[in-house]
Amino acid sequence: MRFFAATFGLLSFVVLHAEERPHAEVTAEAVQASITRGVDFLLTHQNPNGSWGGPTRTKGLNIYAPLPGAHHAFRAGASGLALSGLIDSADPRPETLEAIRQGGEWMAEHLPKLRRADQTTTYNVWGHAYGLRALSRLHRTATDATQKARWARLADQQVELLDRYEDVNGGWGYLDLYDGMMTRKPSGMPTSFTTATVLLAMAEARQKMGTQLDQAIVAHALSGLKKQRTPDFSYVYSFDHWVAPRSPINRPAGSLARSQACNAAFRAFGDPAITDDVLRTWARRFIDREGFLSIGRKRPVPHETHFQISGYFYYYGIYYFTESARFLPPVEQPALARELAQIILYRQEKDGSWWDYPLYDYHQPYGTGYCLMALAWCRDVMASHPPAAPVSPDNGP
Repeated sequence: MRFFAATFGLLSFVVLHAEERPHAEVTAEAVQASITRGVDFLLTHQNPNGSWGGPTRTKGLNIYAPLPGAHHAFRAGASGLALSGLIDSADPRPETLEAIRQGGEWMAEHLPKLRRADQTTTYNVWGHAYGLRALSRLHRTATDATQKARWARLADQQVELLDRYEDVNGGWGYLDLYDGMMTRKPSGMPTSFTTATVLLAMAEARQKMGTQLDQAIVAHALSGLKKQRTPDFSYVYSFDHWVAPRSPINRPAGSLARSQACNAAFRAFGDPAITDDVLRTWARRFIDREGFLSIGRKRPVPHETHFQISGYFYYYGIYYFTESARFLPPVEQPALARELAQIILYRQEKDGSWWDYPLYDYHQPYGTGYCLMALAWCRDVMASHPPAAPVSPDNGP
């Protein structure tokens, strides 16, 4: 019976994977048109105050969100991603530039006030990390020294807040529910992917703005992250998962999205273990096994599908694929960019957005932000090495 159940499950995956295989045609024009549609969605869904998303569109099962601080964090994270996507799109229209200006002003007002909702959650870490991403881009595109200095100061503050909320085990998490010890410095559960998210945002801020990092904090976070790495460069879900590294969520398929971010974080800080071969292996694995992540898309119950994958793994993995691929030799990147673009173009919704998990009203802004940043990378890399012929629809086995 177990054999037949396992076989049926495998066949179900193969059939679904074949039916869902991305087959969009990839050209410079198609990529640009997709970017413009994504930008249009964000322009028409920006809140009057310059942010994106809100605590509406609830459902029967909602993510744990202590009021009101959890939603301050969700909105900051979603807005940071949406704003970053708009800036990376390089859309020159006046309405896009105005939306960026309004988004920047919202960031300047609200990021300094962002804190954890209570001692059970540190969702604010996502807001600090993706706010930092947006600040790096605002600094890059600022046209005068005064504005650059303004964004740099705000970035310094966000790094200081991230330092404050680093976990005692090294790194960052988003929940502090498990040990019953409510401490000033979180002592709950740092997760591998949250830690990688923060470290990569810090690395970008240091590179783009000269932001100073506390090397002791960085070293402690990298040490905590290394304890979550397995010999095949999968990463367990969280610090407490190191005792069960072969449980489904911690295997390569369950780590498919996390490994891209974690490997990129180690590479950004000079870990020699993350060789080009490691990055190539995981890039190829991501493209070939994207169907595993896709099965979880849009399911309202977290961790309910194969390898305990949640819907919100999906576009996180799409974006951090690009963060990992950036470290490969330039000549290797265009082929990967075309394959990734094919997936992103195929997944775009009719309204121009991308989303993977119903999260109040934050899912479309954050998914669209991730994809605009990823497509912008694809566009720029493909332009450096244009193909001899367009990538045609692929309905192979």
